[in-house]
Amino acid sequence: MSRKIRALVLLLFVAGCGSSERTAPRDLENACAILDERPHYLRAMRQTERRHGIPIPVQMATIHQESKFIGNARTPLQFSLGVIPMGRQSSAYGYSQALDGTWDEYKQDTGNRRARRDDIRDATDFMGWYMAQSTSRLGIPRNDARNQYLAYHEGRTGYSRGSYNAKPWLVSVAGRVATRARRYEDQLRACRKL
Repeated sequence: MSRKIRALVLLLFVAGCGSSERTAPRDLENACAILDERPHYLRAMRQTERRHGIPIPVQMATIHQESKFIGNARTPLQFSLGVIPMGRQSSAYGYSQALDGTWDEYKQDTGNRRARRDDIRDATDFMGWYMAQSTSRLGIPRNDARNQYLAYHEGRTGYSRGSYNAKPWLVSVAGRVATRARRYEDQLRACRKL
C-alpha cells in the first residue's frame, strides 16, 4: 500500500473518531427529514425509548430546544465590560445540554463511565434516564413533553417547588416544546418511523 493511501486511510479513521455533529440538520422543522439525514439518531432514540420509555417525539423536541441537534453545543460566553471573556453561563454541553454535575451522576448511576455528551446515543440515554426518574419521583407522564421539559430545565427539586411559575418565558418555551413534540409525532407517523 502506498504512503498516500495509508495517509488517507489514517486521516479518514481519525476524522471518523469524532462522533459529534457540529452543525444542525438542514430542516429542523421536519422530524422525518432530520432522521433521514442522520439515521443514527433514530437508532439511538429507539434504544432510549425501549430502555426508559420516553417517546421519540419528546426526545426530539427536547433536543431541538436544548441544542438544535448540534452535538458540541455550549452556552454563550459571558463578557465583562462587553469585551473580556469571563467564562460560560453554565457547564451545559452537548445535545442534551447536561450540566457537569448531573452528567457525572448519570455516569455513576448507570455505570456508563465512557459516556460523552456529544454522542447522540449517550445524550438520548441521559435524557431518557433523567425523564424516567422524573416520572417515578414526580409522577410526570413519560409522554408529557411540557412538564418533562420543565423538570428537565429546572431540575426535579425546582419543578416540585414550582420555580417555573416565576418564569413566564420558560413556561412559554415548555409550551413550544410540547407543540413541537406533537408535530414531530404526527410527522413521524406519516413517514412511518414510529
